[in-house]
Amino acid sequence: MRKGFLTFAAVGLLATGSMAACGDNGGSDQAGSAKKPKIGVILPDSKSSARWEGADRKFLEEAFKAAGVDYTIQNAQGDKSAFSTIADGMLTSGVTALMIVNLDSGTGKAVLEKAKSQGVATIDYDRLTLGGSAQYYVSFDNEAVGKLQGEGLSKCLTDKGAKNPVVAYLNGSPTDNNATLFKNGYDSVLKPKFDAKEYVKGPDQSVPDWDNAQAGVIFEQMLTQTKGKIDGVLAANDGLGNAAISVLKKNQLNGKVPVTGQDATPQGLQNILAGDQCMTVYKAIKKEADAAADLAISLAKGQRKDTGQSVKDPESGRDVAAVLLEPKAIYKDNVKDVVADGFVTKDELCTGAYAKLCADAGIS
Repeated sequence: MRKGFLTFAAVGLLATGSMAACGDNGGSDQAGSAKKPKIGVILPDSKSSARWEGADRKFLEEAFKAAGVDYTIQNAQGDKSAFSTIADGMLTSGVTALMIVNLDSGTGKAVLEKAKSQGVATIDYDRLTLGGSAQYYVSFDNEAVGKLQGEGLSKCLTDKGAKNPVVAYLNGSPTDNNATLFKNGYDSVLKPKFDAKEYVKGPDQSVPDWDNAQAGVIFEQMLTQTKGKIDGVLAANDGLGNAAISVLKKNQLNGKVPVTGQDATPQGLQNILAGDQCMTVYKAIKKEADAAADLAISLAKGQRKDTGQSVKDPESGRDVAAVLLEPKAIYKDNVKDVVADGFVTKDELCTGAYAKLCADAGIS
């Protein structure tokens, strides 16, 4: 994938740059212009991360309403059959652009192909569909996300003075290409430490469908397998991190074992303020949603924009026009930045016992 992040200003160019007619990779000009523009969005679930319903839906709706365009947003709730049924319904209802967050590349590819056959333009949102035909991919540089997680865990282990720490991995879903990219990123930081015998490689498991309950079971087994000797946990997102923290709490190990995360969820940030989670990765979802909505609105009207960036689909070798945004590492000393950015409010973060922790962290 091309590195070189788009700045916020560059993303803004999507909204102001000149538009060219859309004539390749699927979506038909006639289909977009002859019909009333309508956008369909399929979100993946609501249990793997709070972001999908709490942030993505909200920001996409705001953007579509501001543009005065017709839209429908539905959630597949982790069900591949429901995902396909929702897509069929949207295509039947006359959407002229379809944005998906795939549950796996196989299901996503089938939906994208059906949309293409009907002249409907498509966008891969947040997750690239391997071997798919989407005209755009809008996400973050996901290897950079993983690199921040690896660097964060290393920093927290150093801060705790850990010697030859055993590091366990709770990876994301094996069917999610993003999980592979995250792992590439944190492996690039941690593998050299394993090779140099600075760290000890512990259990390394993927969590099917990012299922947080299953992550707790998996991590409990890891702790049993190592006889309680786990000194750091590379958890691929805040939900998986919280599952590990719940197990650590039962064993009076929370706060002693650094745990990473991702998504800057209220729960993840509270865990950081409490000292139970080492760090998270903040992805400015509003910028991602706004960039995707801007492209979807254009595609729905039969128009295409140049993003000036692309990624290579590792399965097909196709270059996919892309918008890649820059992630940010969040530790206790800069949790306030997430609140200042409006992603999480003080009211939802600083509840009950967290009120004092928020005050101590300078969140006002």
